[in-house]
Amino acid sequence: MEIHSQHATGGSGGLVERRCHARFKLDVAIRVYPRNSQVIRGITADISESGISALLRQEIPIGEVVRLEFALPMGDVELLALVRHRTAFRYGMQFLEAGSAQSMIGRICRQLAVDRDLGAFKSIELSQHS
Repeated sequence: MEIHSQHATGGSGGLVERRCHARFKLDVAIRVYPRNSQVIRGITADISESGISALLRQEIPIGEVVRLEFALPMGDVELLALVRHRTAFRYGMQFLEAGSAQSMIGRICRQLAVDRDLGAFKSIELSQHS
């Protein structure tokens, strides 16, 4: 599994977060279960506390509620999501339910934020000693 922080950059070169929650690169297998279709397998692209994006080979209608299954370091996640947008084969899905899965996602995102901040601090510290 590969997890990294991901940010948009503004025209001035500074970091700009365009969403309510920070997104983090997440490279794991995902299974998507649409209502009237067989399982669709894909790979995740990023995750936030409110949603996930994934690369899928089959089409899912925008607005459809799907069940997602994927694994995080602390365990397997299963929850419902709303398909919000699509760009080519990349789908963005908003989580719909609270509970243990949402709690697990929140914990991993908070840990990734700490890891990202520590990495940025170490980078600044090293450049000041050069």
